[in-house]
Amino acid sequence: MKPESDAGEKFQKLVKVMARLRGPDGCPWDREQTFDTIKPFTLEETYEVLDAIDRREWRELAEELGDFLLQAVFYAQMAAEQGLFRIEDSLDAINQKLIRRHPHVFGDQTARHADDVLEIWGKAKAREKAEKGQENHGLLTSVPRSLPALVEAQQIASRAAKVGFDWENPDQVLEKLHEELGEIEEARRAPGGDELEGEIGDLLFVVVNLARFFKVDPEQALRKTNAKFRDRFGYIERRLAERGKSPAEASIEEMESLWQEAKQ
Repeated sequence: MKPESDAGEKFQKLVKVMARLRGPDGCPWDREQTFDTIKPFTLEETYEVLDAIDRREWRELAEELGDFLLQAVFYAQMAAEQGLFRIEDSLDAINQKLIRRHPHVFGDQTARHADDVLEIWGKAKAREKAEKGQENHGLLTSVPRSLPALVEAQQIASRAAKVGFDWENPDQVLEKLHEELGEIEEARRAPGGDELEGEIGDLLFVVVNLARFFKVDPEQALRKTNAKFRDRFGYIERRLAERGKSPAEASIEEMESLWQEAKQ
């Protein structure tokens, strides 16, 4: 294991490399970027990190985390150029926050279970907001509307549940799931089908809550199912290719048979 100071030196090198790329004699592409143009890359790099974790590709994860770190350094460099803040401010902020929100580690409080930690964390966040004079107009106000819909649903459902607006057990959520399926069937049969979008949205929201009750991350669950579908459909394509066919040329019965093979 290399000494911890080595990581600090390498991080400083990354900061200097980014400053050079943004400098007058740096890279034309890097110099043209703004906070807004970099945002799509930040999202892309985030999902590449998640994908590497899902596939347990640890060497690839190491590389992806480097790309992920670059996003923070890129934003901080642009902020420094405008006199807004420096990367040191970001590092100070997260170090202080972690110490402040873990009084059970760095202070005299006690936390025996993960739920205790979440309660301490929540109280610390509320205290910080009060000290900053930030008004709280509602429980869900601080949940960003710009989040992916699945993540947004997770957060708003969890926050509502913390104040008691929740089902008592997963059986009740399953009942609601069947209720929503019935409403989709009614909407499907109604003239025009204008209510279908809303009913399908309601169904998805209930599924997110069902995952919450079973302590399953719906985003990760769906990502793994997507990967499983990719693998099985890839098997169908390869087997059909051996027969001189493409999926478009095969019957649904033939593809279903190969799907069952892939599952085995």
